[in-house]
Amino acid sequence: MIQKDEFTGNCIVREDSNSVVTLTMDQPKKRNALSSKMMDALLTELNDIAASPNIRAVILAANGPVFCAGHDLKELKGISHCDGHAALFAQCSELMMRIVTLPQPVIAQIHGMATAAGCQLVASCDLAVASDTAKFATPGVNIGLFCSTPMVALSRNIARKHAMRMLLTGDPISAEQAWQMGLISDIVSEDELETATRDLAARIAEKSGSTVKIGKEAFYRQIEMPLASAYDYASSVMTTNMQTSDAGEGIGAFVEKRHPTWRHE
Repeated sequence: MIQKDEFTGNCIVREDSNSVVTLTMDQPKKRNALSSKMMDALLTELNDIAASPNIRAVILAANGPVFCAGHDLKELKGISHCDGHAALFAQCSELMMRIVTLPQPVIAQIHGMATAAGCQLVASCDLAVASDTAKFATPGVNIGLFCSTPMVALSRNIARKHAMRMLLTGDPISAEQAWQMGLISDIVSEDELETATRDLAARIAEKSGSTVKIGKEAFYRQIEMPLASAYDYASSVMTTNMQTSDAGEGIGAFVEKRHPTWRHE
């Protein structure tokens, strides 16, 4: 059941359906560029979602023919001083980090093109479902502005030589190539994109919210650690997880051959 459907700052549309929130970028004439206004609207919604325990999954979608064209180049060109550029790129980094640190999983729903910081947005999400006609690129090198911040997310998702080829040539890759590289998790037809993404979000939302939160945080922390440190850390996380009421309920339900009733704590 949809609980809310509203425009936020004329940049995005928010839709709450049960425990899943869909944030749809809604500036198709601007190719859903990550302007300061768009990033501020997304950050505002994500911060609200982070504090909402009843929300257990987020879908990031877009209206129009393009998912996201990256930074608003007219906005960048209109900034005449270094501090202004630094503030804009810092805001973008804050947005990407908010996605990674959000307690709830974030699923990108991609159609059309995702370029530069738009590709970074895809790479920053926990999962990404793309239509089979979607394309991805980091073409900053073509305009004299290397995709340095998109590189951070991209290089943490795909192999180095694949990342460098995208960054050095600016050439777009297909959805099939993106899936083979590990940039996206699923490919579906254009007609199935919204349904497939919603189904995936709903399956995740059925899990224990506290367990998913523990697991997402642990995933991103351990992946940057040396192997031995990662095992030590993951062991401590599992020990803490084992003490939660949902772990007791889930294990008990498995043993008793019944469906668990999650308390999300």
